[in-house]
Amino acid sequence: MLIHPTIEKLQTLKLTGMVKALSEQQQMPQIDSLGFEERLGLLVDREATERENRRLATRLKKAKLRQSASIEDLDFRRSRGLDKAMILTLAACAWISKGINILISGPTGVGKSYLACALAHKACLEGHSALYLRLPRLFEELRLAKADGRYGKLMLGYAKTDLLVLDDWGLTPMTDPQRRDLLELMEDRYGLKSTIITSQLPVTAWHEAIGDPTLADAILDRIVHNAHKIEMKGESMRKKPLAIDQN
Repeated sequence: MLIHPTIEKLQTLKLTGMVKALSEQQQMPQIDSLGFEERLGLLVDREATERENRRLATRLKKAKLRQSASIEDLDFRRSRGLDKAMILTLAACAWISKGINILISGPTGVGKSYLACALAHKACLEGHSALYLRLPRLFEELRLAKADGRYGKLMLGYAKTDLLVLDDWGLTPMTDPQRRDLLELMEDRYGLKSTIITSQLPVTAWHEAIGDPTLADAILDRIVHNAHKIEMKGESMRKKPLAIDQN
């Protein structure tokens, strides 16, 4: 039986995983010892794996993670305030399905961004959509979107993302439009989607950092009360040249 027409049809149908598996089977000397159902099962399994790998690659590309981070590479040996049992529980990603937030605070360089990216990477592996944004970049994107008519579409995209990572919270004072944008975003996501926020400021100082007391109450009410809080500590890991960059 000529196999090339079959391969061409599989390629036309964009069944690239099956094409690879079938080509590999042709090179296996003992393949004839397998029955039809077994060989078909191998082809289908390969196609399913290829498709999931493509979906994962797409999720990671859209996530725009600041660092290539993973839970497996987290350093629990240093006295950084990380509870290994808690982090491994969070790595199961059940909190994302429940719309729970994670608030990571601590001094600069202790690994807040790395931890946030590692959790977002694990979320992508588990099939969730994610997006990393520095808070100043978020505000700038929204400002530009208001000017060119993309604001509604952009906010809708943020609202639908399973896990939104907002890094560098509280670096600069918020303007009134920024506070109102943040309230709108948190309202859209409250109880439905999860957000990771990292900040050099302790959570107790966030109210003052937001500025307007009324808007601060409304924003934090939608962030803090259904959140896991992680307070990191220690010296900056950037001072340790052999350490993995985990800011």
